[in-house]
Amino acid sequence: MTPQDSGRARRGVQHVFEVLSTERISPHLVRVHLGGDGFAAFADGIDEAKARKTDKYVKLLFARPELGLTPPYDLDALRERLAPEDMPSRRTYTVRSIDLEAGSMAVDFVVHGDEGIAGPWAASAKRGDRIALSGPGGQYEPAAEVGFHVLLGDDSAVPAIAAALEALAGDARGLAIIEVGSAADELDLRAPAGVEVRWVHRDGAPYGEPLVAAVEALEAPAEPVDVFAHGEREAMKRLRPLLQKQWGIDRSRLSLSAYWAYGRAEDTFQAEKREPIGQIFEPEAPGASR
Repeated sequence: MTPQDSGRARRGVQHVFEVLSTERISPHLVRVHLGGDGFAAFADGIDEAKARKTDKYVKLLFARPELGLTPPYDLDALRERLAPEDMPSRRTYTVRSIDLEAGSMAVDFVVHGDEGIAGPWAASAKRGDRIALSGPGGQYEPAAEVGFHVLLGDDSAVPAIAAALEALAGDARGLAIIEVGSAADELDLRAPAGVEVRWVHRDGAPYGEPLVAAVEALEAPAEPVDVFAHGEREAMKRLRPLLQKQWGIDRSRLSLSAYWAYGRAEDTFQAEKREPIGQIFEPEAPGASR
């Protein structure tokens, strides 16, 4: 749940939401329903084009509880009096769904005990808790004109894949391969009858290994396809040459991005996007067309 920071999520504009409710939808996934007075201004930023994006994301700000900070945060003022490690931490999460009529938004959080910042917050969140966020951003929507859709990802991509499946036409065909920890982490996702949802399990294997192996076992598609592949950075790096070179997927039909990187906090992960280690695609040759 760490999409590309494209600037489309208006970083400087903070909306303050309240927790409406939470639910644990799998052993390691907590869904937090957010709403409150901040929803109206947030919804004003969702035009028709953005509403169609199935990988919508928001950037949430988490402050250290012991500092007693209340949202929204004047980040410039806080930088003048707080040490860098005491500043609110920004984390990017994919939106599972937005209900404009109900004035609420659902965000899914992967939770592994006390690990990280956002997961423990979601696990202990209670009605009335307040959180500041910016957004939404988003870049992908399933292409209507292709005959087959391929959706690939790990736990972090489940919300985006689920939203994409729900957005497909009833007669759509395709395949979704989703890597999770174990069979207990599988979800009952709604998908057209012609789209297979295939779960693969780590069961102790390194992140990305089962997903990459499952894709490598597939035959290259014999028809035009639309590919959405998001997840752990090294796994996405391994999938890129397979999808582009072996499958021959044109860049315009390929949404391929790292949502996170194993062993990296988001601040480091985001900074590394500008470095060779963080690049998913190979640099284009000088003069190459985009």
